[in-house]
Amino acid sequence: MAMTDTGGAGTHTTEPEASDSLRTFGAVVQALREHAGLSRGDFAPLVGYSKHTVASIELGRRMPDDGFVERAEAALGNTGVLRRAAQHLSRRPGLAAWFRRWARLEAVASSLATYECRLIPGLLQTKAYARTLFVNQLPPLGDDQIDAQMTARLERQRLLRERPNTAYSFILEEHLLLRRMGGAAVTRELLDHLLDLAGLRNIELQIMPLVRESHAGLGGPVQLLETRENKWFGYCEGQESGQFVSDAKVLSMLQMRYARMRSQALTLEDSLSLLRRMRGAL
Repeated sequence: MAMTDTGGAGTHTTEPEASDSLRTFGAVVQALREHAGLSRGDFAPLVGYSKHTVASIELGRRMPDDGFVERAEAALGNTGVLRRAAQHLSRRPGLAAWFRRWARLEAVASSLATYECRLIPGLLQTKAYARTLFVNQLPPLGDDQIDAQMTARLERQRLLRERPNTAYSFILEEHLLLRRMGGAAVTRELLDHLLDLAGLRNIELQIMPLVRESHAGLGGPVQLLETRENKWFGYCEGQESGQFVSDAKVLSMLQMRYARMRSQALTLEDSLSLLRRMRGAL
């Protein structure tokens, strides 16, 4: 049974995964690139991605988006091979079926906004915090399943540091840290990790205080992203399913709620101050 990474505690899926498809696609890209006499450094600007991203796609570690496929086709002779190969990339190891489309966009987004009230978002979790979630998953997971979950989650987290031009905004409920999931030591490490990430120029972290007389996020967790083409999409996750949002009216409503939550949450400076105080109390 394949495991998934949706950013949460992890869920089961019985859908089989074709884990070789990404590696096969990447190998085809590399073979065509080398046949054209292009280095990764030469090829990267032709497809509009960094040399490192090209390497990740060629090694089967990253899902290519439609833009990459089209630009790679143009750069490598318009043979149609990559378009055909991309049709078999609907399955991605470690990602739930309902999350895959979102994950493809997340990997190339120009901005990503996340509000979470249930647990620390997957992109921000430490290894110890994530393992605590997996170990306490019901029905219980086996060691191999937990390892698969960890691998998928850590792979997603590379986005924060590998995409310095992507703007990340996170709003977290204060009670997520007061819960001390995994114990004081796990929480202490988590707070250190959050403070470290908040020091990056492309990450904004705000805390929604425990006492708040009005709250625009009572509808639950939400994620919003903007593509490089300035298109917006949303994602709302439940326990065993997720909703991919592309309807303009729904997106407008979600953006309005997120904007209100940003004004209701503590400022960036006050949020960091609170995290430091919580860290000192442990």
